[in-house]
Amino acid sequence: MANYRDKVVLLPPNRVWRSYTGGALLDQISGASTPADNHFPEDWIGSLTRAISPGREEIAEGISTAIVDEQSCDFGTLLASDPDYFLGADHVAKHGPSPMLLIKFLDPAIRLHFQCHPSQEFARRVLNSPSGKTEAYHILRTRPEESAPFIYVGFQRPPDPADLKRWIETQDIAAIEACFDKIPVKRGDTFLIPGGVPHALGPGVFMVEIQEPTDFVARYEFQRGGYELPEAARFMGRDVDFGVSLIDFMPRPLSAIETHSRCGPRDRQERGPASWQETLIGPDQTPCFRVGRTCFADPITKAEDSFYIGIVTAGSLELHVGDQSLQLNTYDKFFCPAGLESLELRPHGNAEILECYPPL
Repeated sequence: MANYRDKVVLLPPNRVWRSYTGGALLDQISGASTPADNHFPEDWIGSLTRAISPGREEIAEGISTAIVDEQSCDFGTLLASDPDYFLGADHVAKHGPSPMLLIKFLDPAIRLHFQCHPSQEFARRVLNSPSGKTEAYHILRTRPEESAPFIYVGFQRPPDPADLKRWIETQDIAAIEACFDKIPVKRGDTFLIPGGVPHALGPGVFMVEIQEPTDFVARYEFQRGGYELPEAARFMGRDVDFGVSLIDFMPRPLSAIETHSRCGPRDRQERGPASWQETLIGPDQTPCFRVGRTCFADPITKAEDSFYIGIVTAGSLELHVGDQSLQLNTYDKFFCPAGLESLELRPHGNAEILECYPPL
């Protein structure tokens, strides 16, 4: 492996099979000659998490590749070679050599299954896992054919658990859907979805998902897009009672969604005449991860007290650190090591970077 110090790590496409369809935009971003929707609608970014797909157990999916100075290697192997440098000594002392973070591009062509993920408390108590699957959505764009893009977040009209169990068993999807209201979304919106909150992503909503590093999910809808989930993929190999037990049935009226789930930018710090950094999700909102954004039209020097995964979400720029110079365009992704003191960003016009940080 080439000298990795004082360098940013690039994260190339890492497509993962899922039971729903999408991915045409991901094809387009990667330069495919004939972009098309298929069963690879996700790109897992900076991942040390293995994807769980019943029937595909022999296929290693989910683990990212890293590129340093045009040389590729396994991302986990790179981090393990010098965890204190890449992740920071304090992080390693608390969490070990894991980033404790999983980032994804999601590009659905259809509405996703109604589903729920375990909370961190549930995962520790029931699943013997340090992580559940609290997640956040940062909307990048919506497909032009979707005139009213939306997501579902929590029950606005919570059902009785016994009724929900019966609807799942009989696949009364209309009854399940009637428990939700559509939450309109647009580019730049950010939402926090705690573990235990039932939800579904609407069609055509291209987004960054920031989450705890697991593939835990209970799905209450067994067929989407012509594909029927095998029983093992419905409730994590367990039964419907387990699937229902994950759910937080607390009512979430739209006013509560606006107050607690929709995350507006705050804590703006000026970085230049037309440049600033802001917080989208902070540790006061979840202990699982942090999310920030840097918007800049001037050259800036950027220094952080943590590693992070950066995604160019608008514009293009030159990144300079030491003897490394990179041209980054919209939707390019990179890993900035904790041991990297600072880097210089020179935008071509206006540019924007989404920064995904680990838990404190």
